[in-house]
Amino acid sequence: MTEPVAPNAADACRHDPDTAVDRMIFGRILEVAAADPVRSLPQALALDKAALAVLTARHAPRHAAAVAALPDDGGHGEDAIEEADLRAFLVEHGARGADEEHWLAAILARRSLEPNHLWQDMGFHDRDELNIVFRRHFPALVALNAADMKWKKFFYRQLCEREGLMLCKSPNCEVCDDVEVCFGEESGDPLATLSRLARGSGA
Repeated sequence: MTEPVAPNAADACRHDPDTAVDRMIFGRILEVAAADPVRSLPQALALDKAALAVLTARHAPRHAAAVAALPDDGGHGEDAIEEADLRAFLVEHGARGADEEHWLAAILARRSLEPNHLWQDMGFHDRDELNIVFRRHFPALVALNAADMKWKKFFYRQLCEREGLMLCKSPNCEVCDDVEVCFGEESGDPLATLSRLARGSGA
């Protein structure tokens, strides 16, 4: 029997924007977190079992059984130094104060600590799918990031500016030698593809 897959992002937007887009978003996120070889779902996503139970019931029922099997006292891991600040920043810029925005704020703050492009570490197929998250749930951040800076760079620039810290070496981006680091292409393969390739090469 063929397993169901998360819907294509463009198709989700066309058909039922109130539910299908979030099913795509959270389906992708849970798939990549479930494949984590070291951390539990709560640790990978910074959400406790209760939050994950509501999330999966609403948007990703195929993961509900895995969440139900989690220990009640498993915890979701300690925050990194800047994680709470980033989570609060994201919640502050949420569109409606919905549960989904609080969940995504926690997930984005935790996944931003990973070493790959943020779209990869969120389980998406490309940066366009990540941008759907921001347009739908954090449109104020899309407006702030009008120059289309890489999202990780944008987050930490915003946090540093709030603390009165100078993150950049140059007074503006146009004269900066590192402009490609902040605004360059974010190409690559999804983590699921890289994982399959790694398993194949090790066979």
